[in-house]
Amino acid sequence: MATKLFQGVKEFKKEDFESHKKLFNELKKGQNPHTFFVGCSDSRVVPNVITKALPGELFVVRNIANVIPPYQASEEAAYKCTASALEYAVEYLEVRNIVICGHSNCGGLKALFYDEKKLNKLPIVKKWLSLLDDVKKSVEHIEDTAFREWEIEHLNILKQIDNLTTYPFVEKRYKQGKLNILGWYYIIETGEVYNYNFKKEEFEPIV
Repeated sequence: MATKLFQGVKEFKKEDFESHKKLFNELKKGQNPHTFFVGCSDSRVVPNVITKALPGELFVVRNIANVIPPYQASEEAAYKCTASALEYAVEYLEVRNIVICGHSNCGGLKALFYDEKKLNKLPIVKKWLSLLDDVKKSVEHIEDTAFREWEIEHLNILKQIDNLTTYPFVEKRYKQGKLNILGWYYIIETGEVYNYNFKKEEFEPIV
């Protein structure tokens, strides 16, 4: 399988790099991304493919279930990785957009409903997923597993948007009109992306 990776690197250099050689030469001076993209680590969800963004346009964080941990002021606060990327994107890079992108068939959200024995084999994942306890509770009453999956995938996007606004530097730039916050839902099998309409309080297809 490693052979495929090496071959991919060769093809990238020969084809993709050469076709964007001028762009890469400009990027050596630094980056100026317009968007901070928070997506799931799922291998089927690739931000640059979904958005057709070129190198230098997206500053990306991917983690299990596209989570933004709520703000913690303490220097000893946990979950520093995602929080530090968010701070860097907003405060230093001054991105104009933040996208929280969830997706269909999310394994991370499915794991919330694993039995305790199975979850205990993944202690680090279990700790991370504890950030979603309230999202889980909001759908536990739903017996239809397919509908429950659909609901939690959408609700989780809205929860992470709420978490975003707990960061003072995000809230400040958002209120100043310098930052757009977008909630997206990507359906793997159809390629459709739905954007959350805050006024209508519903997800609408991007067409």
